[in-house]
Amino acid sequence: MAKFKVMAVCAGRKGGNGEALAKEALCAVEEAGGEVELLNLFDYNILPCTGCEGCTMQMGKMAAGLQKEYHGCILKDKDDTDAIITEMHTCQGIIFVVPTYDLTPSSLYTRLAQRFLAYELSFLLAIGAVKENPHTVAGLISVGGSMHDWQSLALESLQATMFTQSLQVVDRYMATRDGRPGNTFVYADQLPRARKMGENIVKAINTPVEERGWLGDPNDGVCPNCHSSLVYPGDKHWDGIEFPWECAVCGAGGTLGTNPETGRPMLVIDPKNGLIRDRNNDKARAEHLNEINKTRDEFFAQQDQIKDQMKKYRDMKFPTLEIKR
Repeated sequence: MAKFKVMAVCAGRKGGNGEALAKEALCAVEEAGGEVELLNLFDYNILPCTGCEGCTMQMGKMAAGLQKEYHGCILKDKDDTDAIITEMHTCQGIIFVVPTYDLTPSSLYTRLAQRFLAYELSFLLAIGAVKENPHTVAGLISVGGSMHDWQSLALESLQATMFTQSLQVVDRYMATRDGRPGNTFVYADQLPRARKMGENIVKAINTPVEERGWLGDPNDGVCPNCHSSLVYPGDKHWDGIEFPWECAVCGAGGTLGTNPETGRPMLVIDPKNGLIRDRNNDKARAEHLNEINKTRDEFFAQQDQIKDQMKKYRDMKFPTLEIKR
């Protein structure tokens, strides 16, 4: 068996339920012969993305032949994000364990995840900055004090951040009613399920890339492509593509049908072109970069027409909150 490394990234409190679940998953990996590592994001300085467009502007310039070298995120030398992502790139598997607040993942985790556009793999592969797709797999664990009804966007929101990170999710699990540190030890099923995730990560790593697939509950979610529970009536994309129904997470398109195993609703993916916007696919995901560049080009073409409006609103002042320290 080839050597492999798996990292767990935890965004929960030190010594909390999330860390316990992460450690149990890593125990399974370690027992299978893997190298393991645990990062708790509370130990690091992670600045929020400022929306400066520095990374995508560079990407557009390089695509147009106007820039030779990509310099990455403008914040990379100002906090720990670059070091964290660099370390993640040394792993064949990553397990994210994230607490749920207000139905969604914690802001500490999303602060890291939203810095990944500067490290978009499809772009780095295209310019030769990364020579080979590492095909890293991921497992997701959300941890909350309530049941699914108060974590209804947790796994989906967490999973939606995987595409920019270029990670293939092979398993996901929602740990419920873990409101207090130690709650996870009250339930007989939670630690074994975390261990199973570690085992599934190992199994995926040791499976040829072209044969890898979903290893979690086969009836999880309503989308058979990513197992998300969120679908919506499709709207036209920037280039005119449209589906009757679309998965809010992976972008698969099709119609609504019924799962023959459970009798519950499911997305029936259009067999002809339902996966042309599949965010799991590097080529399809690269279309989003094309959209960003096209939108920017259209803006620059009209910039002179709106410069007075831009100045008007930039100079407009309103009372604000001033805090004296």
